[in-house]
Amino acid sequence: MVSRAGRGAVLLAFMLVAACRPPSSAVGPEPGPGPPAAEPAVDRPGAAPPPAAPALARLPAGELPDLSGAVGGDRASLVEALDRSLSWFGKPSSREYFPLGDITHARAWASVYAFRELVVQSGDGAELERRIESEFDFFSSLGSDGGGTMLFTGYYSPTFPGSRARTAEYRYPLYRMPDDLVEDPATGEVTARRVGDRIVPYPTRAEIEESGMLAGRELVWLRDSFDAYLIHVQGSAALSLPDGSVLYVGYAGNNGREYVSVALQLVEDGRLPKDQLSLDEVRAYFDSHPEDLDRYLRRNPRFIFFLEADGSNWPLGSLGVPVTPLRSIAADRELFPPGGVTLVVTHAIDAEGRTRRFERFMLDQDSGGAIRSAGRADIYFGIGREAEKRAGGEYFEGSLYYLFLKPERVGTWLEQAGLDF
Repeated sequence: MVSRAGRGAVLLAFMLVAACRPPSSAVGPEPGPGPPAAEPAVDRPGAAPPPAAPALARLPAGELPDLSGAVGGDRASLVEALDRSLSWFGKPSSREYFPLGDITHARAWASVYAFRELVVQSGDGAELERRIESEFDFFSSLGSDGGGTMLFTGYYSPTFPGSRARTAEYRYPLYRMPDDLVEDPATGEVTARRVGDRIVPYPTRAEIEESGMLAGRELVWLRDSFDAYLIHVQGSAALSLPDGSVLYVGYAGNNGREYVSVALQLVEDGRLPKDQLSLDEVRAYFDSHPEDLDRYLRRNPRFIFFLEADGSNWPLGSLGVPVTPLRSIAADRELFPPGGVTLVVTHAIDAEGRTRRFERFMLDQDSGGAIRSAGRADIYFGIGREAEKRAGGEYFEGSLYYLFLKPERVGTWLEQAGLDF
């Protein structure tokens, strides 16, 4: 999930694709186990309206979603995520994303502050539910079909062994940002490469790896080529070094090329059945066919560059604040107001692999190169193997709501917060 702020955790992008079978519905009775999957590399045709088109519709007072499943549970993680959004709203750079539609920066900031106060001050879930409904307007995403249908997938932060030095065991590098990237000054997106006084497209993954052009810019070395590629997909990792320390790496930039799904290539070539894809299946295929690994990975021209991250502030989302497990989502930054409180209603895989209804208040704190649609959002599941399993199993339809203070309540909460607009 790449944006101008830098990416701390990118979703499991190579797993499932739009060609796979439809996800289970998040409405109605509990579904059976859904396809083990994660980010489709290709969004549904026609899912993304033009950036100027509204992606949210305010709900009438009598049509608000049921909050009973979201107001209970762990409030500490919710407050942590709210505090991280508040820190972002306090940065002058946050103002450039607003207004978005009729949502102003002041309204968005005051909404997060007010929601935090209600979470902290309310007693039981019923009280919190009443106060939220009294203070907030609810906006539903129009979704991929104009009727609110969202596709939720998952992402996580992997952990692997690594080494700062190349050895016989550690032979696959992650690279620092090169000096010859040319970025769009307005967006920070990579557009080209500077070669002398010429501007040319930046080389593809295959060209970079085959030429050795980044020699000397290695940040860290991995044991396994597929592990290194997976870090490219996720955008961050925690690497256990031989001396017992941990090196945290995060997204620094990319080569400006479009992403191509490795899983889609395997399906199209008849190497894997589209209804049985999972990270384990993809890895198992390459373990059994090592001669295919480089050939398939290099079909994805996109290449990621990394930086050494601060472990106390990791992993960062695209807003430049840490993402919180099961409390942060990634959404299209051009269509949805960043930093805000959302309600996610869908299904998810639990730690035992069972499909459960998933209703949680979450914060829009991340974005992604493949998340360019009013019908797509991605749930951050955390760090390590369990998070990988849950993120890899997330491929369900559902609903996404944004919560903003009623216009007449904004001034009161701004005054209470001591914010001068």
